[in-house]
Amino acid sequence: MEMLRRSSVFAAEVFDRSPTDKELVSQAKALCRDYIQSRLGRAGIGWYKSEQFASSWGTHSDVSTVLLWLGDELEYLRPSVYRNVARQLNITVASENAVTDAFLAVAADIFSTGVTWGKVVSLYAVAGSLAVDCVRHGHPAMVHTIVDCMGEFVRKSLSTWLKRRGGWVDLTKCVVSTEVGFRSHWLVLSLCTFGHYVKAAVLYLLRDQ
Repeated sequence: MEMLRRSSVFAAEVFDRSPTDKELVSQAKALCRDYIQSRLGRAGIGWYKSEQFASSWGTHSDVSTVLLWLGDELEYLRPSVYRNVARQLNITVASENAVTDAFLAVAADIFSTGVTWGKVVSLYAVAGSLAVDCVRHGHPAMVHTIVDCMGEFVRKSLSTWLKRRGGWVDLTKCVVSTEVGFRSHWLVLSLCTFGHYVKAAVLYLLRDQ
């Protein structure tokens, strides 16, 4: 009985505490792998199996499912915006530096006016599209680069915000309806933001070249 009580106390301490920066980054990367795998599968491109990236994070599956669903909603609203991202950014996916610089520049611009879950989902949609471009053009190794970039951006720019919200599980609260006609206000705002930052990112990249 005492052992059960101690186990319950330990479990409560583990799940009630705030996630660490390291955990948030690891979870961000796991979600990015899931998102990319989903988009590669949808594009008919097989690359890796999900079990290779199995996670011990208890709510991983729930959060990943919600992220993918919200990403679907976002991409459904403006399919052309989240396709051919590499071409929109005018970069070559053969260069790791170009992919890294482009992704981080776009990420910085998305969040230049603050952080919202809509913008987070938008960044994952960009990562998924960029990964598809990389694999299609024969550079699957760039997927790891994109995942690492996501982790690095989360570590530097989003970890504090995520901690305040209790971690990635807070994303599941964004889902207030699963009806086909559901279009949340934050999704519309993130689309407007995307149209602005693609242009800004292109100008930024061209300026540095």
